[in-house]
Amino acid sequence: MSLAIGVDIGGTKVSAGVVDDAGTIIDRERRDTPGRDAAHTESTIVEVVDALAARHDIGAVGIGAAGWIANDHATVLFSPHLAWRNEPLREALRGRIALPVIVENDANAAAWAEYRFGAAAGHRVVVCVTLGTGIGGGLVVDGSVYRGAFGIACEYGHMTVVPEGRRCACGNRGCWEMYASGRALARDAIELAAESPVSAAGLVERAGSVEAITGPIVTAAAAEGDSAALAICNAMGRWLGRGIANLAAVLDPSVFVIGGGVSAAGELLVGPAREEFGLTLTGRGFRPAAAIEVAALGPDAGLIGAADLARRYTAQA
Repeated sequence: MSLAIGVDIGGTKVSAGVVDDAGTIIDRERRDTPGRDAAHTESTIVEVVDALAARHDIGAVGIGAAGWIANDHATVLFSPHLAWRNEPLREALRGRIALPVIVENDANAAAWAEYRFGAAAGHRVVVCVTLGTGIGGGLVVDGSVYRGAFGIACEYGHMTVVPEGRRCACGNRGCWEMYASGRALARDAIELAAESPVSAAGLVERAGSVEAITGPIVTAAAAEGDSAALAICNAMGRWLGRGIANLAAVLDPSVFVIGGGVSAAGELLVGPAREEFGLTLTGRGFRPAAAIEVAALGPDAGLIGAADLARRYTAQA
């Protein structure tokens, strides 16, 4: 059995795991993301890899990073939510990790995992939309991850959906992830609490204060029937559906897989997304409509995919 380590670096956490060739995680480590300090982030990667490699015989390490990864599988060109700017990440880790290392976009890794082991198994054209701090995206076509000419394809979260809308960390305004992401959930709830404290009283009570409201608090409250949280999730689900309809017009996949931490909300988000998708899909009624599925691998998809791609790339080298 060939073992690889997958490291999933998000805006808030670094998750790492040992993954076998069937896509099963057999051991884990987790740390907070030191997002404003590139050197500290690299040290955190080394820390989790060392901890896992000390317990297992590892063949390769795959790092899934939330950012634009060059086609060299080594360089982070830009990360809106992390400190990396044209960062030669693999080279920085070369003397600190004594194993083959590849770097991949975290959403590409998640898409690959769902294609190989999850909700998209057997599909030829797969679009993965990962909902976390922001929105990531991946595309698998005929058994290959589509990366674009420069390695930065499928940054779906930075499609403009509202001209001159909310300012995004990427430098533009009105990006899709400002309306359909974990950060958007929290912001909408905080705005509601500020404007209508009575409506959001349940959310504030759960969080302890208005400022402490987070996306997971909103989704947990919605799952228990809180009316304000349900309304926020419904609105975000509709933004999600509109964006997916735009992607379908360009990519025409047979399945969309919704992953990332926010996907834990399940049908609270995906139900409204499917409805809005059906209402806004171009050519609706005269074309096959893609399925919209919640990721089978949940928030572990990026980790699993990074490990599997590392194993694949290392074998081909």
